Amino acid sequence: MNSVILKAQDLDGYLTEGDQKFLAQLDVLYRQAMVSFNILSHAKSAEERRREERVLIDLYNQMGGEMQEVCRAEPRAQVYSFVTPSENHGEASRLIAKLRDARTQRFEFVYYIQRAYELLFNLAFGGARSENKNHLIVSTPVTVPVQNYAVHKIPNIDDRIENTVMCVMLRGALLPSMILSKEIQEYSSSGYVTPFALFKISRDDTKVENNMEYVLDLDRSYFRPEDMDGKDLLFADPMNATGGSLVTVVKYLLDLGVKPRSIKVFNVISALKGALRVVRAIPEATVYTLWMDPVLNEMAYIMPGLGDAGDRVNGMDEHERPRDMLQLIADYGSNIANLYRSQIRTIEEMVLRR
Repeated sequence: MNSVILKAQDLDGYLTEGDQKFLAQLDVLYRQAMVSFNILSHAKSAEERRREERVLIDLYNQMGGEMQEVCRAEPRAQVYSFVTPSENHGEASRLIAKLRDARTQRFEFVYYIQRAYELLFNLAFGGARSENKNHLIVSTPVTVPVQNYAVHKIPNIDDRIENTVMCVMLRGALLPSMILSKEIQEYSSSGYVTPFALFKISRDDTKVENNMEYVLDLDRSYFRPEDMDGKDLLFADPMNATGGSLVTVVKYLLDLGVKPRSIKVFNVISALKGALRVVRAIPEATVYTLWMDPVLNEMAYIMPGLGDAGDRVNGMDEHERPRDMLQLIADYGSNIANLYRSQIRTIEEMVLRR
């Protein structure tokens, strides 16, 4: 296989002593939280449960304060609840709670992922705060006594969105990338549809967090470096655990001579360690995350996390017969295919042209 491999020890080299200190502090706090998890799981009375819930709330408040302190010192790690007005935080918190819930079914999970990326788009592009406006004039279904038209003002952010390329790190990132591309299309005065670059990147799950390897399969990736040079590269991946997949892809592109104008990373949930690795390893990158989780377990999964977002969005592959890109799109069904038809057409053109 024609591939590029990045090792976990290479990633850790990007972290500062200060980063390591904060991460160690969070590990201590989270170990205390896991003691509370165990007590809550076996609580025999309502009073015992309430008492331990208060302990757990205090621990999460401490961890939130630690993470906020780190991100305050690193402006390229933008967390929704750290940088937006407090009245907006309830919506994000409730949305993340639904995504975490093991009872949330696949169709609901997709719905909440869509909502999450709408919030992330506004966080990154600040459309509502733009003073310049574009005008949309649309014909309505009302035709009596004449055809009716409506005029709507939208933020003019064309200069910030019409130079973008969606970079998809398969597989859980496919639908989120389509959602973000659709947001860009809706805010563009010209209906700009982003080009797509598709990367087959995976991590070796036979390994643990401290010796993890990330493998970029070039034979099953679809991109043209010349189409990415000077562009604003967008990565929309629901979960950022270690940052390894993103760093692998971006470092490879930079080694090819690609010089992006900017790099924006959109995560529904990011571990603090993953966000720090990305901004330390890639000076051009800004991470936008709806929610930040404190730690990783020994298998490099986010805790408390929400499970495998790719499987919860896409359904699970048969182990011996993983779906290719076009099969995955077909499995989304007609509703999603119709909603994101411009994005799907662009993806198909990239795959088939290769």
